Amino acid sequence: MTTINTVGVIGAGQMGSGIAQVMATAGNTVILVDMAQAQLDKAKAGIEKSLAKFVAKEKITAEQQQAALGNLTFATSNDALKEADLVVEAIVENEGVKVGLFKELDNLLKPGAILASNTSSISITRLAAATKRPEQVIGMHFMNPVPLMTLVEIIRGAQTSDATYTAIDALTKALNKTPVVANDYPGFISNRVLMPMINEAIYTVYEGVGTPEAVDTVMKLGMNHPMGPLTLADFIGLDTCLAILNVLHDGFGDPKYRPCPLLKQYVDAGWHGKKAGRGFYTYD
Repeated sequence: MTTINTVGVIGAGQMGSGIAQVMATAGNTVILVDMAQAQLDKAKAGIEKSLAKFVAKEKITAEQQQAALGNLTFATSNDALKEADLVVEAIVENEGVKVGLFKELDNLLKPGAILASNTSSISITRLAAATKRPEQVIGMHFMNPVPLMTLVEIIRGAQTSDATYTAIDALTKALNKTPVVANDYPGFISNRVLMPMINEAIYTVYEGVGTPEAVDTVMKLGMNHPMGPLTLADFIGLDTCLAILNVLHDGFGDPKYRPCPLLKQYVDAGWHGKKAGRGFYTYD
């Protein structure tokens, strides 16, 4: 079984930063890569703030906090990942961009290294087919916010080997996460169930059945959801929700996955949710 000690994470956004944090807290040497130095600086500050909160809540000790920070390095070039045992990509939810990255990493990384994608919907089988190591490609779909959410959806592509799966399953448990295996079909388990619900909530607003506040309140108080679907959509990013629904719609050819026109309009307007300051709600 592949021994995983050094982990590369590509993409220093919310997901990539969270993945880097939990990997480093678990004792792995972590290299967080992003082409933008400003994004790396923001990620570093965010990780420091998050770890400080864990210390304040007595979830980890000050020693563990310092050890985690000591395990982290930051880089603006993928060349820093040459000795990584595992690389997890957490970049934009776009298949063409991910395929290009996987081809680059395949040529860069040592032969035994595992390539993982944090994709929430894109085919692991197709990403793997772009490499010369398809048996060493797997999906690790973390939930947001990564440091708090315990689920990791592990997606086996058609070519993923048992050895790769075993290594990633063991790593996930070492992170104090719960792995759940999904086979490689559009949206996997999580988003195949979640996105039609979010889409239907958007249709409910689009058709004038209720306001966003009304829809979210019904789902929170009536269905005991901790967060309403439209608040959750804003948190995920409306652009990401649209990308996932397009993958589901294209992958299955079923009209039940057709994205609501209101969702498309909001994305066209740049109202991508919390990160943009506006989605179904406005944010400071």
